[in-house]
Amino acid sequence: MKIGIIGATGYGGLELIRLLHNHPEAERIDLFTSSEEGMQFSNKYTHLMNIYDQKLLAIEHNRLTEYDVIFTSTPSGVSTGILPSLIGSGPKLIDLSGDFRLKNPLDYEQWYQKAPAPPTALEKSVYGLTEWNEAAIQQADLIANPGCYPTAVLLSLLPLLKENLIDSTNIVIDAKSGVSGAGNKPSQMTHFSETNENTAIYKIHQHQHIPEIEQAINMFAGQTSPITFTTHLVPMTRGILATSYAALQSNVTERQLTNALKERYAYDPFVRIIEETNKFGTNQVYGSNFCDIHVKVDPRTNRATIVSVIDNLVKGAAGQAIQNMNVQFNIDQTTGLQQVPLFI
Repeated sequence: MKIGIIGATGYGGLELIRLLHNHPEAERIDLFTSSEEGMQFSNKYTHLMNIYDQKLLAIEHNRLTEYDVIFTSTPSGVSTGILPSLIGSGPKLIDLSGDFRLKNPLDYEQWYQKAPAPPTALEKSVYGLTEWNEAAIQQADLIANPGCYPTAVLLSLLPLLKENLIDSTNIVIDAKSGVSGAGNKPSQMTHFSETNENTAIYKIHQHQHIPEIEQAINMFAGQTSPITFTTHLVPMTRGILATSYAALQSNVTERQLTNALKERYAYDPFVRIIEETNKFGTNQVYGSNFCDIHVKVDPRTNRATIVSVIDNLVKGAAGQAIQNMNVQFNIDQTTGLQQVPLFI
């Protein structure tokens, strides 16, 4: 396959390059930029010297139609101006930015504070939560790759909501992310002196992933209740730990919750259900495409604590995008994604 990456200089783009480099079906990978045309890529990122010494290319519509796959790993609002005209022109399109996730354009305007994509493009986009939407992904020309937080949250909650094992009306989700989730553009929030030795809550009740999670819960589990979702920035580079709290339905046991998760993901290679553990953290999935899930019931409160961990740049972004590409081209989902986690 001939693959183009738009937004190759960001963290998501770099992770796409790292993973696709060892993908057996990737014949050629070209890198595109909107602002650094002609720059030798390895001059910007020395770790890629003698690996990707190519020059960054300008984004041109006619050139893009020559590829089998185009990934866009750009800031919100950018791919809206690039991808709609490419739909149906040849390449499969996989957007990591979020521009095509929300089906209601008014929701995008409200939560992203930007102009939404054209309605025709939103209608054709397919939500790329691989484990839950594989059949639609296989036929899609445009995939809206899920956000990192929604991936961790949805994989852990959807089986329990679909089987009506937990109460959907009062779900509280506490999620924590490493700094790479904010992208590579420097800001006061990600400044070392403000991030180091500090854990901060941000976007309280205003995070753009709230409507995405609620939309997917409605789409896959048929539940329409709103969620309480809070996000925190922690002083680490990679990783997301999402902890969800939900009341149990009548007479539901911890074993039922665990069994529901195990049965739902029995044939999904990247979702691991951890049954017995006293330690559960982001380093067990670091650098990999795994999502690990653990559930525990507190009999005193009749509430379940559902915990999931992912690497936000892999399963939460580039890895899931490649997993979706594999599905589109009828390649085994694990192809190019069999890296062992970097525990230390």
